[in-house]
Amino acid sequence: MTLRFIGTTSEHGNCPTLYEVEETGDLVVQGDEIDAGHRAQLRDLGVAETAVVIPRELLTRFAPKE
Repeated sequence: MTLRFIGTTSEHGNCPTLYEVEETGDLVVQGDEIDAGHRAQLRDLGVAETAVVIPRELLTRFAPKE
């Protein structure tokens, strides 16, 4: 899998950051992981899955509109 940097709303080079998987066009988000209390509210979270907070600004500035 090859990731292409799309953009970030971080001023210090950390998360949140948006990437595109070059081979598929899928998106990957780097962000702060949610806490255990909020994780418990998620449906069918697999053992290899996690959830991160995505600031709306990151998507409105950098996510494809299609």
